[in-house]
Amino acid sequence: MPALPFLSAGAAAMLFLGSAAGAQTARFETEPFASVETAVEEAETRAAERLIAIGGIPSPSGDEFARAEAVAALMSQIGLSDVELSDAPNVIGRIPGRSGRALVFVSTLDDLKTVAEHQAARGAPPSREGHRIEGPGTNTSSTTVAMLTAAEALAASGFEPEHDLVFAAVAQEETGLVGMRRLYEAYKDDAVAFVDILGDGSTISHGALGIHWWKITASGPPGHTLRGGLPNVNLGIAKAVERILAMPQPSQSADRMTRANVAILRSGSVFNHKPAEGWFSLDLRSLDAATIAAMEEETRAILAEVTAETGIDFRMEAENIVPGGQIEGALDSGLVRWSQAIGDHLGVDPQLSDAGSANLNVAIADGTLAIGLGGERGGERGHPGEWADLDAMMRTARHVALLALTVGDDLQPPDQSISE
Repeated sequence: MPALPFLSAGAAAMLFLGSAAGAQTARFETEPFASVETAVEEAETRAAERLIAIGGIPSPSGDEFARAEAVAALMSQIGLSDVELSDAPNVIGRIPGRSGRALVFVSTLDDLKTVAEHQAARGAPPSREGHRIEGPGTNTSSTTVAMLTAAEALAASGFEPEHDLVFAAVAQEETGLVGMRRLYEAYKDDAVAFVDILGDGSTISHGALGIHWWKITASGPPGHTLRGGLPNVNLGIAKAVERILAMPQPSQSADRMTRANVAILRSGSVFNHKPAEGWFSLDLRSLDAATIAAMEEETRAILAEVTAETGIDFRMEAENIVPGGQIEGALDSGLVRWSQAIGDHLGVDPQLSDAGSANLNVAIADGTLAIGLGGERGGERGHPGEWADLDAMMRTARHVALLALTVGDDLQPPDQSISE
């Protein structure tokens, strides 16, 4: 077995026990794993205070600057290098490595817009109640605090990683993955991989589900009921929705999580007028980008047919495009295998998924290895009673710290499988 970065060959060999026929269990009792993990665990009180401060700052998607400034100040305080606050706004800090390449950890800065409303209604910052941090804004922010708790322990340990360890809190995840797209453009040429921090690693996503949201607007001549008749916008919408929901792809490739859904229909305001305009939503999903493209092409053909039949015109506008894709060999990569081992070590029994749908999608869709650490985080996100699970946040921080210590220069898996 080749030695891992920061470990001797003997220490690396100690990380694996078990029979060739059974599951392997990773052990993280050697240095520097043990000391860094201990440092994370001892930071719980400080981490809780930081979550109260950061989570209490309103940060609706598209208006994250105040929270970004607080995160940038904290990055500088804990000793990260080259702290940068961009106009996205993204906040980026790093621990310099030797290779000129980077392992990039990502958390989300923004909240749903309803969270800011709940924060205003609460009129007080979050509070600690036992093992919970309670208050709107805490759930999503717990991932940023977990990332920075891990970064602080790593920076204080004094080790020099093989690659730069980049810690990035990105904006506008809820409204088009804007911050992640900009981060990816800046790092795609140098990144060995991206790690999207969404939870404690009880789920590990290594592939990405494509999600395309469309707003389809129909327009036609308005009129009073007595002088109305046809064409009628609602007839066009009805015909279009019926045919779109009958497209064959969702049933033909259901095993690839292919779906088409119409959830919202809007038109008209009074009983005795036919509307000049109406619209409906269209949510297309699949693990296969080509299948989504085929459904979009068929949707456009259906709209053209309905226009010819009814005289109603249609316009498709993209509301939110989350790219998808799969990386060949990702399941057997060192990044996934080591993350599984860390999850086992933390006692979360990690489950694998090829259907991530968050910041990691941007990297995977372009062919760059990425994983999403999902799992426990808290509850009632986006509601007045929102809360963050402090124990889960600290597990997340430990997972990030151990993964940063483990990942080697080529991201190859160990000689023996971690799980079989």
